[in-house]
Amino acid sequence: MRVRTWPVAGVVFAVLWVFVVGQSLTPISLLRGFLSGLVVGLPVAYVFRRLYGKYVDLGRGARALPYAGLYLGTFTWELLRANLDVAYRVLSPGMPIEPEVILVPLRVESDIAITVIANSITITPGTVTLDYDDETNSLYVHGVNGRDPEAIAEPIRTWENYALELFDEDASPSDPPPEIVVSGGERDSTTGPKGGGVDDD
Repeated sequence: MRVRTWPVAGVVFAVLWVFVVGQSLTPISLLRGFLSGLVVGLPVAYVFRRLYGKYVDLGRGARALPYAGLYLGTFTWELLRANLDVAYRVLSPGMPIEPEVILVPLRVESDIAITVIANSITITPGTVTLDYDDETNSLYVHGVNGRDPEAIAEPIRTWENYALELFDEDASPSDPPPEIVVSGGERDSTTGPKGGGVDDD
């Protein structure tokens, strides 16, 4: 069912308002907060209605909700894991750190999907999105531990699989992802930390 976007955005703003204001968990208090949010959210959504599409498909939005949950779940897990990893590296000065920049070609093509993935990378400790290459539809990603570039790309690919469904992209999660490009050349996993494991050929 296609409906105008701005009233839907106003309702979403009202729900967010309830969380931001921090209402007590009683039905009357939540209803009061939601109605207050509508008073603020609907006019704001109407004023800025040209910033988003004119119509939204509610059925499509409902089908995308499970993928939004999966994306949020895998992102939260990776966020926790990366925090522990970086904390361990900080507390273990002798642990080798070999930063690397990799080029990660994407299958998602919409601006919002690319932005969500790029921001997810940056928010996760140990990685940061440096730049986006429009010609190759790729992200330059800096990782604090570059000995295994595929390990840097693995969570990005997982997020992208869910983003493909979430944002109704042309590509499918079953489509093979393009190969990443390592800026320093391929690393030799058998070489020790002091062996200079970068292949410059």
